Amino acid sequence: MSRKQQLLKRHRRNKRIALSVGLVVLLALGAWLGWWLVPLLAVLAWVAHEAWFADHLFYAPGDDYQYRFADADQVAGVRLDDGRLQLERPHPLQGDETLILALSVRSHWLGRFFDPAVLLSGLGETDVQTFERGVNGVRYLNLTGLGHVLNEGALQLRGRFCRLEGAPQLWAFRAADPRRQRVMVIAPHADDAELAAYGLYSQADEAWIVTLTAGEIEAEHYQAMGMNKAEAARLKGRLRAWDSIAVPRWAGVPEQRCVQLGYFCLQLPAMQAAPEQAVASREAQLDDTRLFRQFNTLELPGDDGVPSWNNLLADLRALILNARPQVLVMPDPAIDPHPDHICAQAAVREALQGLEWQPEVVLGYANHLHDNDRWPMGDAHSGVTLPPVFDAQSRVPYSLVLPTDVRRDKAMALGMMHDLQPALPFKRRLRRSLQRLLAGRRWPAEGENEFFRKAVRRHELFWRSEI
Repeated sequence: MSRKQQLLKRHRRNKRIALSVGLVVLLALGAWLGWWLVPLLAVLAWVAHEAWFADHLFYAPGDDYQYRFADADQVAGVRLDDGRLQLERPHPLQGDETLILALSVRSHWLGRFFDPAVLLSGLGETDVQTFERGVNGVRYLNLTGLGHVLNEGALQLRGRFCRLEGAPQLWAFRAADPRRQRVMVIAPHADDAELAAYGLYSQADEAWIVTLTAGEIEAEHYQAMGMNKAEAARLKGRLRAWDSIAVPRWAGVPEQRCVQLGYFCLQLPAMQAAPEQAVASREAQLDDTRLFRQFNTLELPGDDGVPSWNNLLADLRALILNARPQVLVMPDPAIDPHPDHICAQAAVREALQGLEWQPEVVLGYANHLHDNDRWPMGDAHSGVTLPPVFDAQSRVPYSLVLPTDVRRDKAMALGMMHDLQPALPFKRRLRRSLQRLLAGRRWPAEGENEFFRKAVRRHELFWRSEI
């Protein structure tokens, strides 16, 4: 069982206990004050839960995030004077650095009901970066793109429903611009490349998009159209396979550099466990990948249709040797807990062993988290803070600023993805209405799916490592 599944199981157990205790309290109040109070208090408690306590947060908001960055990247002499971030002596900021600022953020009492945020402004630039309700610990702001404002001593920081405390720490990370290199994005499913890296690959001089699975399972939306489970799964897989080839064309990636390998969703761990064995789809009644590979223009070793780990490795080796990418963009298994995402990274690492071409840099991404289903917190088009991390491992962030027009194109790319198009269920729409009314939350006009809020942001964030 994955760590996230364990956390979710514990969360549900605690929720059942809280509901049982609440029911006993309601019954006691009803017996004491009158039974008419029971349904009224039950409705009010449910409304309060949906508005303020429905987030999946598997850690205490008072815990410090724990990152360890190299001393060589730290900027000395940083202070916060009356809300203005100041450098005691000039620092050679060029404008393309990834800038990370650590501060203690302490929520006001209102910050337990409204999302606490830090407002950044100066020289006509504005941003808002949001944290957990009730936050009370060290957090990491992303100042990438604001270096010129900081250089001029004009960067203002102001808390909303929170206050900023402690001595700030600033790091500046410099790296070669991956947009000027050959980039290959590894996407476990159609839309992973767009969620994590549309801004990067759409601006790259040369980009390849390699999608590993068809993403055919959980096709209830298509079953509602009158298909049985297998028919719906096959249709969903075909649509998502098409999306993985067609949507990158919106960003200018040529068709021959978009590849769908057609392996089956959530079956990569089983394939990895038995590399020579063919592993069929869970729901589509298929043991042949060719239905989902039909839109490819390249010939690959796995075109015999066998859904095995060895075929996946052979496909990846052939693609890497063909494309010769300098930068690989793929899921970071230390942060992203999705089993297909973990296996995607493992497959690429294994495929690279002994290969004559070796990329120079890996940029890891996280489209899912262990601990916080809402990260990045806050509204669409706002900045991306560093995610909750508590293991203090050494990491090197790389962040890219997305101009407004690129963010709009990214939103449209997500809108073309069939898996992000179905309407939300009634319960979730009702929850959003309550949160909009009682907690001040907003959702973007570009689409209902939560990923339109999470992914269409001022920044794209990656974790840089060497091969």
